[in-house]
Amino acid sequence: MREAGGAVRVAKNRLAKIALEGTPAEGIGDLLTGMTVLAYSEDPVTAAKVVEAYAKDNDKLVVLGGAMGGTVLDPAGVKSVAAMPSRDELIAQIVSCIGAPAANIAGAIGAPASNIAGILSTIEDRAEAA
Repeated sequence: MREAGGAVRVAKNRLAKIALEGTPAEGIGDLLTGMTVLAYSEDPVTAAKVVEAYAKDNDKLVVLGGAMGGTVLDPAGVKSVAAMPSRDELIAQIVSCIGAPAANIAGAIGAPASNIAGILSTIEDRAEAA
């Protein structure tokens, strides 16, 4: 989790509920029963991805839910968030979408010049042959 830019904390449920009071994630206080591990990250998708990947390999870790801003997520919601692209992946996709038209324009501008050069070389070859 640390490598992905997040953190994991084991917390006493009572203290975690007190810490969550007045925050957008206050709704997950009802999920805090039994042994609890809290995973969080700056990018909301990162923590969900790392936890879901770890839960696949470790049967003892059970995802009870999560929060994304003020929205409380059930286990299916956490899986859905984990399936989303991360912030960095979204930025890369946007940049590629923005860059693609520019590359197409550059190709279209360069194409007539290469076509003219090809025609001129063909005419030159015919003139030399004659």
